[in-house]
Amino acid sequence: MQIALDAMGGDLGPQELIKGALLALEQDNLRITLVGDDAVLQELLQSSSASQTLLDRLDIMHAQSVIDMNENPVDAIRKKKDSSIMVAFDLVKSGQASAAVSAGNSGATLAAGVRKLGRLKNVARPGLASAFPTLKGPVMIMDIGANVECRPLHLYQFGVMASAFSKLYNVTNPRVGLLTIGEESGKGNTLIKEAYNLLQRSSLNFIGNVEGRDVFQGDVDVVVCDGFVGNIVLKISEGLAEATIKMLREEILKSKLAKFGYLLARPAFDNFRKRVDYAEYGGALLLGIKGIGIVCHGKSSALAIKNAIIGAVEMERLKLNDDIARELAEGIDGVAEGI
Repeated sequence: MQIALDAMGGDLGPQELIKGALLALEQDNLRITLVGDDAVLQELLQSSSASQTLLDRLDIMHAQSVIDMNENPVDAIRKKKDSSIMVAFDLVKSGQASAAVSAGNSGATLAAGVRKLGRLKNVARPGLASAFPTLKGPVMIMDIGANVECRPLHLYQFGVMASAFSKLYNVTNPRVGLLTIGEESGKGNTLIKEAYNLLQRSSLNFIGNVEGRDVFQGDVDVVVCDGFVGNIVLKISEGLAEATIKMLREEILKSKLAKFGYLLARPAFDNFRKRVDYAEYGGALLLGIKGIGIVCHGKSSALAIKNAIIGAVEMERLKLNDDIARELAEGIDGVAEGI
């Protein structure tokens, strides 16, 4: 299997992305195409201490330009057709790669994936889904920023697509919840109330409304929301995890007794940090397109890139897009009356 990696995207530079690619090659039997400036990538590979066996499984596809983080996504993909993000999705479209992974401009990655690969049949809007840690296992949240204004049909389809995504974590018959301001069926705005009716009539294992405090309890496997709400959940979660770790560090440094206690409990602290580290989950899946795209955090470490690549590989092996297309085709009649 071949994966296309945008080797010029991200805040940490090509060297960190290459490290992530090498980690993925160590874990799985695949090939990776590094997309970017040929001269820069060749130089970095020549100075790498990785084994020749691993380096032989890395290919390079030259891309003339890079889409910067602050560029307008739609304008950028129109003007920079030879950018690393666009070339990566070109490889997927032509069949030379099974998936594209990028830590670059997230809006441009989303737009490039939709433009180059198109939407799956019956998908009204592709979206972004990501796994979040909970007390009992990962929860899938969709949408986390691709669609800030939605219709009820979109939320229903997010439920279908995110339910398929949950198979990556061996979840069967995932419990689907609709994120709103109260558990009662009448709570929420017009969008939420109409989406509730659609989800209730669908074949999904819909358990009703869930509140923000329920998301991380582990009693729901899929949380559905529009991209405006989902992105706020994402950013608050990231910020809270970082703040919690910093507050713990500050308290530990206040006394010798606390420092001694930390040394005794260090394995537990390390495990906690790992559970809340977004790098463990790789990136967000661009669901609803005719192919596989992974959107990574701009500050993604080598570990995050590795996990994103492995996630793309598993998504292809499990044929999640086939599941999504089949579920939408079978379920569209059941919800049609409420559209």
